[in-house]
Amino acid sequence: MKAWIRTFVKTFAIILYRVMCVVLPVNKRRIVFDSSLGRSYSGNPRRIFEYMVENGYVDKWECTWFYEKAPYPIPGKGCQFRYGRFRYLYYMATAKVWIFDCRQPEWLIKRKDCLYIQTWHGTPLKKLVLDMDDVFMMHEKDLSSYQDGFVKNVGIWDVLISQSPYASNTFRRAFAFEKDMLEIGYPRNDILFSKNNEDDIRRLKMRLGLPLDKKVMLYAPTFRDDEFDEKASYKFSPKISFERIREEFGEEYVLIVKYHYLIMDCIDWLPYKNFIYHFDQSDDIAELFLVSDIMITDYSSVMFDYSILRRPMFFCAYDLDKYKNELRGFYFDYERELPGPISTNTETLIRDIRTYDASRYKQRYEDFCRKYNPWDDGRAAAKVVEVVERALEGRTVQETITD
Repeated sequence: MKAWIRTFVKTFAIILYRVMCVVLPVNKRRIVFDSSLGRSYSGNPRRIFEYMVENGYVDKWECTWFYEKAPYPIPGKGCQFRYGRFRYLYYMATAKVWIFDCRQPEWLIKRKDCLYIQTWHGTPLKKLVLDMDDVFMMHEKDLSSYQDGFVKNVGIWDVLISQSPYASNTFRRAFAFEKDMLEIGYPRNDILFSKNNEDDIRRLKMRLGLPLDKKVMLYAPTFRDDEFDEKASYKFSPKISFERIREEFGEEYVLIVKYHYLIMDCIDWLPYKNFIYHFDQSDDIAELFLVSDIMITDYSSVMFDYSILRRPMFFCAYDLDKYKNELRGFYFDYERELPGPISTNTETLIRDIRTYDASRYKQRYEDFCRKYNPWDDGRAAAKVVEVVERALEGRTVQETITD
């Protein structure tokens, strides 16, 4: 599509949306969800929605999901519409409640009668927004414009969910968020309490197509701000030898690969058939946590959620100096606080897994969980739904939080 056509279509959509916000009434039963701007059916919005389905709320409320490419296999009576298209504009303009896990397009208007619950997508490890010293992300021109746009976007959030006092303090400072913090833990982690048992894990493995006679490693790295191609897509280019991992652990383990939602690379995993199982953005990582015996990550906030299970974690930080000193920087002492060994290449990672001693990290693990996920208790989704219910009863935003 030519640039001028794209510009015209976008301008028309913005005008149409703003007209809808003026002339159409708010539907007091309508709730809209998306995860990662429609790229996935996962995370906090998914768990909130599924709690509504499981407890019969969708019989009285109208729940709608937005998807980017193809509809998701959602349960219950929820509707699904393509992100950014006409019905997206209509449902956004008329919804009483928005539930999202990342910032939305800047041109969206949130109406006064609409409650915007921002669940976010992870406890902060890497420096965010106003705490950043530079920005390397694609589509961002410079740090100042990135920060200004982000803070403006945050201004329409009514509620922000937090996992810990540490997260609340960081979000308020880094996002300049001054409204209500819902300090309840993450709904996406409820399943780590309710399904963490042998029978449920076995059923999950069967549904995911994983072998029952082998243990499972999960590899879940984050993206690198400066690694994207000419098509403006973030790349998957870890400095790790999957061949060596298979040679060393293939008889005992299989390896799940789940990378960040911003990464769009299509990797050919066929050479690793029956060892590597790749799961995309339609798969919920909380389920992958449950079926995994150990996790390998780097600087991803998945570490905060996975630690709830108290299972071994390994940190393959092959570019630690660059990431810490040039790209993002950290909010805490990465080398001193992590509840597991840090490796810089494949061979040291293999050694760390082979020689892992849980007793060595026991106290550090307890300290880590006490600081970063003390509010997770398996009931976060229920607490969000209580807030939604009060909003749909017609109470003000402040009343929905303080009641």
